[in-house]
Amino acid sequence: MSEVIEVRSSIELPSKREQIVLHTEDGLNLVGELALPVDRAPIATLIMLHPLPTHGGFMDSHVYRKAANRLPAQADLAILRFNTRGTQSPHGKSDGQFGEGITERLDVRAAVQFATDLGLPNLWLVGWSFGTELALKYGVDEPVLGAILLSPPLHRTSEAELARWGGSGKRVVALVPELDDYLKPAEATERFAALPQAEIIGVDGAKHLWVGEVATKRVLDEIVKVVNPAAYPLPTTWSN
Repeated sequence: MSEVIEVRSSIELPSKREQIVLHTEDGLNLVGELALPVDRAPIATLIMLHPLPTHGGFMDSHVYRKAANRLPAQADLAILRFNTRGTQSPHGKSDGQFGEGITERLDVRAAVQFATDLGLPNLWLVGWSFGTELALKYGVDEPVLGAILLSPPLHRTSEAELARWGGSGKRVVALVPELDDYLKPAEATERFAALPQAEIIGVDGAKHLWVGEVATKRVLDEIVKVVNPAAYPLPTTWSN
């Protein structure tokens, strides 16, 4: 007889997990993980770009860990997480040192190349905070369908880089917390003016770090709504 359990907190639903190593063009090895659906091909692939490593961001940051724990089973997604250069997490430490968002261009390229070489379908970049800067600065030239941005600060991204996305036709969706420390929804609408197809979703009551199950569920729901709308909204229970 199957058991119905609530999907929340640190639950880990069934998936195929593989520890991976990404190889950059400048000779670094980056530690990572690929999580896949257990018994079927993925519908789409999320390449996760983590928050600022000098402020505690890494591939195991809670929203990304929960995405890997839930979305292969709930939404038939492949989740590719990795530590950018010099970043350490419970999964290990990547070679190199923090590059101020500049040399990380090669990290983004290595992740996309890895997914492409495996033949993973429908690639999307998902950036969180610092990770949104990497997505916006370097993702437009990669074979991705678009970018999903969580708490974009727009500190490192130039108007010209935004405009390049605007000219690409690729989809960009930004989840902006009402109580963000860096960029709030009204301000985000102004800052993204150079990228006319950007979809700005203000999230009432949310903060930059998306702490709490309500915030996590909202983020994962919005991601799934973009990349596999047939699986939206995510169920709150799981039967095993």
